[in-house]
Amino acid sequence: MDAQRDPAEETPTLDQARRQIQHYGLDSDPQAVLVAVRLMAAGARLGQASEVHFSRFGLSTGRYRLLADLEDSEGEKSPSLLATSLGVSRATVSGLVDSLEKDGLVLRRPSAEDGRGAVVVLTARGAQKLRDLAPDHFRRLQAMVADLSVEERTVFLDLLSRITRGIGALTDQ
Repeated sequence: MDAQRDPAEETPTLDQARRQIQHYGLDSDPQAVLVAVRLMAAGARLGQASEVHFSRFGLSTGRYRLLADLEDSEGEKSPSLLATSLGVSRATVSGLVDSLEKDGLVLRRPSAEDGRGAVVVLTARGAQKLRDLAPDHFRRLQAMVADLSVEERTVFLDLLSRITRGIGALTDQ
């Protein structure tokens, strides 16, 4: 094993996956199970690292994603569309907007299209927050994948897209 590798990246092993599958008397592909289990572990570690990263800027991952989504949407979006694009509930969006509004990073205003509804608007302060964190944020994102070549990143993006399409296997009835 490479001295710079984190031992957590190597567990469980293929042999452990085989033993578990055999223990339960299943006919599953140990390598497929291993890939899925390691991906889930990597996702958890990435989620934790993201929270540490965004906390440097007084944000959470969710708060950052909402601000970035608003910026990508020309500065405003309805709460229901934010929930859909972020893949979270309306209640989660409401909580994120409440906290961002307290910090002056977004505001709510009546929808111009539908006077009954509201839209969330990125404030100048919110846009400035994104500009301020961008250099460090993008530098760190690039550093995270620096060991991958352009070709490897291209393959990874394709693989990630295909795996993402399969996530429903965990939630389907």
